[in-house]
Amino acid sequence: MRTFTLGTSGLVVPNIVLGLMRIKDKSDAQIRELVSTALDEGITMFDHADIYGTDHACEARAGRALGWSAAEREQVVLQTKCGIRFGWFDFSEKHILDSVDGSLAALRTDYIDVLLLHRPDALVEPEEVASAFDRLSASGKVRHFGVSNHTRGQLELLRATVDQPLLANQLQLSLTHGHMIAEGVAQNMQHEQSVVRTDGVLDYCRLTSTTVQAWSPYQSGDGSGPFIGNRERYAELNDVLDRLAAGYGVSPDAVAAAWITRHPANMQVVLGTTRPERVRAAAAGSELGLGREEWYELFRAAGHIVP
Repeated sequence: MRTFTLGTSGLVVPNIVLGLMRIKDKSDAQIRELVSTALDEGITMFDHADIYGTDHACEARAGRALGWSAAEREQVVLQTKCGIRFGWFDFSEKHILDSVDGSLAALRTDYIDVLLLHRPDALVEPEEVASAFDRLSASGKVRHFGVSNHTRGQLELLRATVDQPLLANQLQLSLTHGHMIAEGVAQNMQHEQSVVRTDGVLDYCRLTSTTVQAWSPYQSGDGSGPFIGNRERYAELNDVLDRLAAGYGVSPDAVAAAWITRHPANMQVVLGTTRPERVRAAAAGSELGLGREEWYELFRAAGHIVP
């Protein structure tokens, strides 16, 4: 498993992360098997959010099922997110502090390694965020901070006030939902792909050493579900995935993950599966070094143009 430091920190993380947003109805044994499989593959970072399962429910399931000792806890990186309420967003100081306390209790841990602000709050007051982060950092409840689904401008607004480095930005990215990459490739063309939808957030994250965490790495992004195996909609892409997978002796899941991990931005792939076999399959993409020509072949097969 390839590792690197998260953002500008000294925190060493794997480039594959296991998200635990769908474990609410899983048994303790199923959760332990899922997490053990991840650990066996070198996946030592786990992604949570207070909203997953509603009201810290998935965090609580993980906390109860895993029951890590202090020594075991030190060997993993726990990340969680806050800010989504039911129909609204909340980056108030009180909500951030209350959410972290709820996450700590649910996860049965004394500290969160990484806290992300989940979805941009249009009513954000950066001074409140800064105060909350100061208190969480000083108390030792949270060691590192970042954001999720934020634009370049939203990150800059927070950075103008928040003292702690914002190490990560969790953004939706997959072969078929690759706007942040594709729009730059088609720059200066009269083509729909050249329309700037992401405000150059990928290049901004690279310039500021902000780690991009790619969520929904196997989803189409248009609501049609996973693209792997969907030959009705993505026949050409699946043909290329299958051929490359056979050539490398891995699964199409690994190749699709490798398309993201191959990018020089040092991105992380956030898995959302609850199936151990899919975790093993995806983990093989961590160190799979796709050639430049292969990377662009997948890019074209996914529907993007190369001028």
